[in-house]
Amino acid sequence: MKTTLTTTALIIVAVSYLLGSIPFGYLLVRFFRGQDVRQTGSGNIGATNVARTGSKGLAIATLLLDALKGYAAVAIAFWLAGRNLSDANQTHTLAALAAFCALLGHMFPVWLGFKGGKGVATALGGFIALVPLAVLVSLVVFLAAVAITRYVSLGSILSALVLPFAAWWLSPSVRTATTIVLIAASCLLVIVRHKDNIRRLLAGTENRFR
Repeated sequence: MKTTLTTTALIIVAVSYLLGSIPFGYLLVRFFRGQDVRQTGSGNIGATNVARTGSKGLAIATLLLDALKGYAAVAIAFWLAGRNLSDANQTHTLAALAAFCALLGHMFPVWLGFKGGKGVATALGGFIALVPLAVLVSLVVFLAAVAITRYVSLGSILSALVLPFAAWWLSPSVRTATTIVLIAASCLLVIVRHKDNIRRLLAGTENRFR
């Protein structure tokens, strides 16, 4: 039985947020090392801070799992929208909504007092499912920025800045105002979550990648 657009959207919002809010970095470090990753380094639950606990393996696992939850949220949205809606534009808008809500879940997880990560990996996974060609462009920008400046944070910020434009250019299926706004809003969230890095970059005190 098909559901309405509103019902489908509400289901996607709830599922995507709850998927995104799974704090894999926190859980992995707690389970395998008996530590609270929030007490290490920046206090972030993302892969970079997990690496600061001394386990590169857990950091890689966190990166992959955080990306996977973003990908899964968008994939589920495509599946639900495909079953219940016949409008391709609405389907892609709901998929972009899923990416946005998964990102919100990662950044503000209900399980950890709404204090989460910066969302780069989760955004990456969601956008691979939604606009894969745009992700390739952003990845090139990221790698070039890091290679030239040795600042991972700057690479993340620039790649997030470029992605909405690349999505508009390379993915005709998302060229609706609402969909592009949702993609841009997701990227803006990632940039805003790097506010401390931006301050350090401007002050010249940001750590370089070695």
